[in-house]
Amino acid sequence: MKMLPTLFRALSAALLMIGGVAQARTADTATPALWQVKDADTTIYLFGTVHVMKPDIDWFHGDIKRAFDRSDTLVLEIIEPDDPNAIAGTMATLALAKDGVKLSDRLTPEARTKYQAAMAANSLPWQTFDMFNPWMSGMALSVAPLEKLGYKNDLGAEKILRSAATGAGKKVEALETVEQQVGFFAGLSMEQQLQFLNATVDGLPDMEKEFGDLLRYWQAGQPDKLAASMNESLEATPELAQVLLTGRNANWAKWIKARLGQPGTVFVAVGAGHLAGRGSVQDQLKALGVQTKRLKEVKP
Repeated sequence: MKMLPTLFRALSAALLMIGGVAQARTADTATPALWQVKDADTTIYLFGTVHVMKPDIDWFHGDIKRAFDRSDTLVLEIIEPDDPNAIAGTMATLALAKDGVKLSDRLTPEARTKYQAAMAANSLPWQTFDMFNPWMSGMALSVAPLEKLGYKNDLGAEKILRSAATGAGKKVEALETVEQQVGFFAGLSMEQQLQFLNATVDGLPDMEKEFGDLLRYWQAGQPDKLAASMNESLEATPELAQVLLTGRNANWAKWIKARLGQPGTVFVAVGAGHLAGRGSVQDQLKALGVQTKRLKEVKP
């Protein structure tokens, strides 16, 4: 179960690759993977993102930049509101426990002690979070330690891509809404939420190393290795993986297939965990009869 937090950090909303890395590779050698779906009049690029990064990681160049520049439209998982409080408000509304049970009371004595210590260590007031359902604390604990390790949301791939798209006058669209994405977590059963929270707490000591490995695989363009790091969690928690990963991949694959019916060039950027391993977007597209091609070079 210790690998479960890696899955969630590699999923989206708070999270794909979320996690100190071992020393980051030299910036100009970062070559994340890129795929292409193409027919006679439509080209769709598929790029896996990391939602938080450090300043010394330079990835937006070469093949990826050329593919982006050739695209008319950028498609992200969600379009974040300009006001961060908007997302916080949505999360808080959906996270409030409707049954009046305190979060701490849902945990076993041992799990409660570990949880409260983890929250305190990350400057998160567990007393305040007692009014919320467990998934809220799970997400908070998946993100807060990364800030201490020097990762910043403003340096995440989505922020860079959206800013570049806006500056170039490209259309920006989204596969999901903020409400939908938060709803994936809010819709988990209480048992699944507690499993998520407890596993996140248990995985905190390994977060730096695990995310470091994932980030290195992303920088090196090694999605197979990235997927291998996630497989244990995927196999151990199939219900969670279906809701938060493979089910969404299937929806996105249907969107991509439908988008091939419109001419143009599109750059789709989603969390890198969605483009790696069994049940990935590429696998789902193959099941729909749509072939993807891993690109080694995109010529201008």
